[in-house]
Amino acid sequence: MVELPELTAVVAYYRGLTGAGASAGVSVPDGIIDVVPAARTVLVTFDPETISPSEVRDWLESAEPAFDVASSGREVIIEVSYGGPDLAETAQFLGMSETELVKLHTSSEWTAAFSGFAPGFVYLVTTHERLRVPRRNTPRTAVPAGSVGLAGEFSGVYPRSSPGGWQLIGTTTAALWDASKAEPALIRPGDLVRFVEA
Repeated sequence: MVELPELTAVVAYYRGLTGAGASAGVSVPDGIIDVVPAARTVLVTFDPETISPSEVRDWLESAEPAFDVASSGREVIIEVSYGGPDLAETAQFLGMSETELVKLHTSSEWTAAFSGFAPGFVYLVTTHERLRVPRRNTPRTAVPAGSVGLAGEFSGVYPRSSPGGWQLIGTTTAALWDASKAEPALIRPGDLVRFVEA
C-alpha cells in the first residue's frame, strides 16, 4: 500500500501506474492483480509466484505521476435531468441560482478519483471548490438509482437504490454498473467525466 499526501496525488499516481485515461500506453507488469486507489492510498495486489515483492516495489518507485489530464483519452459523458429534490436548497446554500448551479456542474471537468460505497459508485472531483456542500443532516433511507449528487468536494451518481446523505441535484438513466459486461463499471478511476443536460 502506498500512502500519499492528498487526493490529487492519488489520482496522478494511479494514472502513472496504470495509464488510466492516458493516450500513451503504460504497461502494468505481469503478476499485478489489481491497483485500487482510495482517498489517500493506492493498494496494489500481486501474485508472488509471477512477480517478486522487490519487482513490485521497483515498479511503484519508478512510476511517474500523471498530473496532466489534458492527455487523457477516456471521457465518459453522463446525461442528467436536473431538478433533483435538493437542487433549490443546494443552490441557495452556494449563493447562486439553480441555473447557475447546473451550468457550473456541467461546465466542470470531473475526474474519477476512486470507487467505493457500492459497485459502480465513483467519487468524482473537480479543480475548484465552488460546488463544495455538506452532506444532508439526515440521510435518506432510500436514494433512487441514477440520482446525481454533491457532498463535500465530490459529485457522484448512485448506481442503485440505497441509503444516502448526498445533496441530490438531478437524475440520469445511465447504467453505472452492469455485471454482465467484461468491464461492469461505466466509470473507472482515472476517467474524465462530463455531465450534460438531458
